[in-house]
Parts: sequence; C-alpha cells; structure tokens
Amino acid sequence: MKPNAKKQAPVDHKLGPNASLIGTSRSRERLATPAIVLDLDAFEYNLAAMIKFCKKAKLSLRPHAKTHKSAQIAKLQARSGAIGISVATLREAAVMVDAGVAGVHLTTPVVGATKIDAFASLIDKSDGLSVVVDNAQSLEVLEASDKRRGGELSVLVDVDIGMMRTGVIDVAGVLALTRRLQSSDVLNFAGIQAYSGLVQHIATLAERTRVYGGQLKHLQIVLEALAKAGIKPGMVSGGGTGTFEIDRRAGLFTESQAGSYIFMDIEYEEVQLFACGAQPFRTALYLQSMVVSNNHRGSATIDAGFKSFSMDGPIPRPTAGTPAGAQYRFYGDEFGKITFAKKAEALKLGAKIEFVTPHCDPTVNLHNYYHCVRGDVLVDIWPVDARGSL
Repeated sequence: MKPNAKKQAPVDHKLGPNASLIGTSRSRERLATPAIVLDLDAFEYNLAAMIKFCKKAKLSLRPHAKTHKSAQIAKLQARSGAIGISVATLREAAVMVDAGVAGVHLTTPVVGATKIDAFASLIDKSDGLSVVVDNAQSLEVLEASDKRRGGELSVLVDVDIGMMRTGVIDVAGVLALTRRLQSSDVLNFAGIQAYSGLVQHIATLAERTRVYGGQLKHLQIVLEALAKAGIKPGMVSGGGTGTFEIDRRAGLFTESQAGSYIFMDIEYEEVQLFACGAQPFRTALYLQSMVVSNNHRGSATIDAGFKSFSMDGPIPRPTAGTPAGAQYRFYGDEFGKITFAKKAEALKLGAKIEFVTPHCDPTVNLHNYYHCVRGDVLVDIWPVDARGSL
C-alpha cells in the first residue's frame, strides 16, 4: 500500500454486489443492475407527511409492511411516530418480531395447524402481537395452540365491508364471533379490522368516495351494533393510502394501515389522493436497469423483465436515461425492450435507465436490497429481509 493511500472500508458481502460503492462519488449511476433504488429524501418526506396527517386527524398509524418488507424501514416508521406495523404474511410477522419491532399486527387470517403453531410461537417473543380471525373454526384452533404455549394474544375480528376476500360478512356473524372471542380465557378481543383493497386505485376521489362510502356505511352499522350490545372495540384498524383522505374524514377508524405512501408508484401517481392540491406524497422508489444489447435500430434491450417488475399493474415508465417518448415493454424473464419514438434514436451499451415502479409492493418482493441514495450517491443498502410467504 502506498504511504498516503486511504484504506477502504471492508465490503459487507451480505449487502450484495453494490456494497463497495457505498459513499463513493456518482455511485448511483454505477450500480450493478437490475437494482431497486430508494430516494431517501423523498422517502423521509413521506414518513413525516403521513405522521403529520395522522396527528391532525387524531388517527394512529400502523403502516403495512407488505409494501416494503423491511425491518429497517419498519423501525424508521416507528421512530417517526407509528404505533406498530401491519404485516400480511407469517414471514413478515416473524422478521418484524425477531427484529424487535413492537405492535406487529397480522392482517390476514392464519389457517392450518402448522401455520397457527408457527404464529403462536411468536407471542412470547413479541411486544403487542395481534392477528385477525373471521370464523369460529380458526379461532378455536388458534385458541388451542395458544393454550398449549400458555400465552395471551390480542385478536381482531376481520369484517368484510365489500371486498369479498376475507372477513365476516353480516352483522350477526360479527356479533357472534366477537362474543365467542370474549369468552376465551387466552385470546383477548382487541377490536375490528375492515379493509377494502379494490377501491384503493379508483382514480378520482369523488368516485372512490361513492364506492367506498357504501362500504363504510356497513362498517358503521357493525360498530353501532357492537355498541348497542355493550361492546367497545379498542382498535378499529384498516384503510390504505388510496382511502386515507376518506378514512380520516369518516372518523370510524382508530388507526390507519396505509403503506404505499412511503414509496408511491405509477398506480398511485394516477390516483387523486386528496381533494385539494398536489399529491401529498413524493415518488421515492425506482428501478434501475442497464442496456445490454443495442444491435437493432429503433430499440434497445435492457436487463429488467418479468423477474424485475410486477405484472399486475401498468407498464413500467422510464423516468431517467431515455429519449423523450421512449416506451418499455416486457421481453422475457430477464429482459425488457425500450422502443424509441424516433428510429434514429439510440442508447449506448451499458447506459442506465430508471423507472417508476408499476406496483410497488409486488415489485419489491422480487428484489433482495434497497439501494438508498441521496442525489447521485449510494449512501446505504438495506435488505428486503421479509420477502417471501413463509
């Protein structure tokens, strides 16, 4: 080593092939691709903005980790003011509990003895773990597992307000399941959950309010029936980024499970989230790819295909690195095709292109790392440690 040479920090190979670039000049454009890129300035803006909105509406925030699947991000959300974290899978629940995240709430029913035992094993390790049930059979299996382990668990009754996916459908059913839950000596009735995912991406606020408003009327009837029976839910949990404006005005929820606000994506950019003003949240999540072949006139092949982008939303939209009017199309598992508006246009081999993600949640689930940037510098890498289902 030369006498005045600066010793380079050791590379953490657990953080992938880009770890050696952390802190180096113009490292954003030097990433090995395909790579998920997280703009920390926009991300931190969104964290602060949502907490501000919740405080003004007197709502608690238990954001959904199905969006980010990251213990690091969950901890940052807690540090910014969230009371806990919502999760969709056992994998997400286990990672959050093992990382010491408090207030983990599993928003999907757990069915099957093996899964229920796996979930129950988290109770003693967690601070404020909770789950939902939507039928007596699952409740009884959960109760038996909890008894064997000698713990106590907070449980919410999941109410179907119109999505027809999970949840108790009718008011009488909600009352019956709630009373059964209250009779348990190991399970604690913690409240009600109500979520409708299909309305989150209705483009205009007026139409979303019309459709979702009818669903909220059903929730209101449920809550009134519980009150008439002398039952007061400690928690009324639900809602999402697309319905946050409606939820905060309705006044039925005690907490919001909104999650996509931290990243945004093409779908949410096209949704009128609030009645007035510009979008309240900034796009923070991108996918960077590279031109790997440019032999054909009028197009270029990149290294981001079906395995890099979710396919349940719109087509990925280039946001940097392409001529105006260039468009993306899927071209295989590992490849995408950039077509140019003008035949004479071209991109150099190795050129970098960044995209707004079409649907952030399932796109993130395809990747192992967040490449956290400020401007053109890679400042950190966070693992997507809760991806997968089990």
